[in-house]
Amino acid sequence: MKFILGKKLGMTQVFLPSGEVVPVTKVLAGPCYITALKEEKEKSQKMVQIGFGETKEFRLKRPQAGHLKDLAPLRNLREVAVESLDNLKRGDQVDLATFVTGDRIDVIGESKGKGFAGVVKRHHFAGGPASHGHKDNLRAPGSIGAGGVQRVFKGMRMAGHMGSERVTVKNLEVIEVHPETNEILIKGAVPGARNGLLFLIGEGELKVKTEAVIPEVKTEEVPVVAEITNEETVVVPVEETAVSETPVESGAPETKNE
Repeated sequence: MKFILGKKLGMTQVFLPSGEVVPVTKVLAGPCYITALKEEKEKSQKMVQIGFGETKEFRLKRPQAGHLKDLAPLRNLREVAVESLDNLKRGDQVDLATFVTGDRIDVIGESKGKGFAGVVKRHHFAGGPASHGHKDNLRAPGSIGAGGVQRVFKGMRMAGHMGSERVTVKNLEVIEVHPETNEILIKGAVPGARNGLLFLIGEGELKVKTEAVIPEVKTEEVPVVAEITNEETVVVPVEETAVSETPVESGAPETKNE
């Protein structure tokens, strides 16, 4: 099984060689990085965690930064169950080289949020009759349960928050793959709004690259040698000599006071 994370860019159309116009969704998929490999022996489950979308390193919390040590700071992390962990290791890169034109894939995303909605819009109820004694109940839900039970059963379709749910669209066809720009064109519509996160899954072999790990750079300590560029001048004080107040005339003998 092959898989990749991506971001929805929008919808457009392309012309096939036969001249047919096909509506497609453009998705920016990858590159993704394998951030963790998990194996639960009790449940016989093998999981692969991949990350997509680089972000600023200061936006990561300490547990996230520790989990992504030696890897790029990634915004989105998702886990998927696989059959085998052979030939996979932490730091491997997954890109669009895994997918080719003509593949059939499943796309998982989060639907657009519609806010609070009634049963007609949310669950496609027909509503009540508009005349013959019915007033102000055209879009009313009607009965919500039997009288003898005295409660509403769990899961009853009623008005409430619409959208913002996990939606899976299956068996979509890959029309074009552009590895140089990390773009993939998928036939039809996919769930979610523009820039929404998508998870693409298909049948086939997962191809990975092993150059994704960021090696730890060790810097050697170089001793610093102080160099004197400007010579300092030392000022030596000169001793003052005692000078007599009375000047001595030249040729006159010195007199001593007895």
